[in-house]
Amino acid sequence: MSGPMPGERGGRRDALRELTARHGGRGGVLPAALARARSRTAEAPGAWAPRVAEEAGLPAAAGLGPAAFFADLAAPHGERHVRVCTATACFAARGGRHLAEVEDALGAAAGTVDETGSTSLQSVHCLGYCYAGPAALDGALPRAGPDLADQLGGRAEPRAPGIPTADTTGAPVLLAGIAGGHSAWEVWRETVAGRRAEDVRKEIAVSGLRGRGGAGFPVAAKWAAAEGGPDTVVVANGDEGDPGSYADRLLMEEDPGRVLAGLALACFACGARHGIVLVRSEYPKAMARLRRAVERATEAGDLAPSAGAAGPRPFVEIAEGAGSYVSGEETALVARLEGARGCARPRPPYPTDHGLWDAPTVVNNVETLAAVPWIVAHGGASYARRGTPDETGTKLVCLSERFARPGAYEVELGTPVDEIVARFGRGLKDGRELVALQIGGPLGGFLAGTELAVPLATAALAEHGAALGHAGMVAFDAAVDPHELLRHIWEFAADESCGACSPCRVGTRRGLEGAQGRGGPGEFPGESYARLARLMSEASLCAFGRRVPAAVRSLARAYGPALEGWDR
Repeated sequence: MSGPMPGERGGRRDALRELTARHGGRGGVLPAALARARSRTAEAPGAWAPRVAEEAGLPAAAGLGPAAFFADLAAPHGERHVRVCTATACFAARGGRHLAEVEDALGAAAGTVDETGSTSLQSVHCLGYCYAGPAALDGALPRAGPDLADQLGGRAEPRAPGIPTADTTGAPVLLAGIAGGHSAWEVWRETVAGRRAEDVRKEIAVSGLRGRGGAGFPVAAKWAAAEGGPDTVVVANGDEGDPGSYADRLLMEEDPGRVLAGLALACFACGARHGIVLVRSEYPKAMARLRRAVERATEAGDLAPSAGAAGPRPFVEIAEGAGSYVSGEETALVARLEGARGCARPRPPYPTDHGLWDAPTVVNNVETLAAVPWIVAHGGASYARRGTPDETGTKLVCLSERFARPGAYEVELGTPVDEIVARFGRGLKDGRELVALQIGGPLGGFLAGTELAVPLATAALAEHGAALGHAGMVAFDAAVDPHELLRHIWEFAADESCGACSPCRVGTRRGLEGAQGRGGPGEFPGESYARLARLMSEASLCAFGRRVPAAVRSLARAYGPALEGWDR
């Protein structure tokens, strides 16, 4: 037998793949069918998800599993469904008080439908309005500002400002279309007409481009790891879940052609005929603009109209997430696209060997792919001269609402954090003191406000207990209680753990109990917590569980004596 049977992953059998293979691979139709069913009912998933699976020709459990897992499907929906952001930047904006205000305004607690059954409220972790929070989505309509509850209650004019954007480099890469007006499709047309796949791969290798989604893996190495056969798939990961970051949202909404051209170039370089963009459900505007951009590119002949017609010009689909932070991890993302729960899977095998439906699959985040057209047009060497020798290129840095000048800034890697804060962000609003700065989302870390003379680079940040991640920066002033912030971090971790491994599933809940003061005498933050943190760091299945204790440790160090003992 020359290769694995359906359902085998590198010699191990996968029950989901065996199940869906026996039923004609119909798991892939489940996400959209479940979303449609949820939008029509306020009942719990057990009342409708099994029926959806059965109508797709699958066992009932195949529908109930993802419906109970994903937040968008598990939450009840009334005629009016409001999603309010409770993530870090919105928490910092009002100290978390906005949630209770919104509940009062709507007459519904988070996770419930009001007494009339007309209005439901769901708390979510990040809507990408970190620069203007607190924020909410009223259906698909964004609302943002300190008077959020009044906007939702009809007592104030609704508003949702656009993303303030600036290039600080003089020659933008990621903002080449938004700030410079350059179309990425011209690069694609010239490439597909007169260059070879190996030419593109060479330029990416010379550039030193690394993944911008958090892991920082060399892009050229990931592309080379895929087999390059006609069944290879390239996925643009637009499931940007890091609270504090809205870089991917900016690119997908304001320059979707650059994202799609970067995806097409990646497909061309990898020999793939099929591309997919997975967009967070929390980004409805990005979803609409990408779909329209695909239609225009198909009409122009830049993308194939169908999978059967694909060749050098790939067929591209747009898929929607369903509310899960961990589903941004590449193996969990693949599981989501297959119609399963968005849980991380053991590696190896890696997606580049056995990914979507066991096909070689390359997963690159949206910002990563947005850099590819510039590199192909200007050459890898030009890109490599930017940034630092060890970490080349530029990065979109997102500053939160607490800054005097919040927004998305393109900077060269290696730019000092204090320069970004003081020169671009102009410090905090109203001259407030910056006490702590979160960088890179919940898996990133915190720096004390007095210790920001650190280059924006992976190695330098790691020396200070932080991580680059998506490079979102959330500022905290003295109005935020450090103990409330600690509780907020553990609450996010417990809510978003996919539950696939015990160290993370149990550890995040035990950590939350300790942060809420519900641990046993001397357990938190004592030696018992120290053992728990070590277990999570060493034995969790994916980076989520492994990084949570490090993020808590950096928070404790940033606040000093106020969180003594949590720095273990």
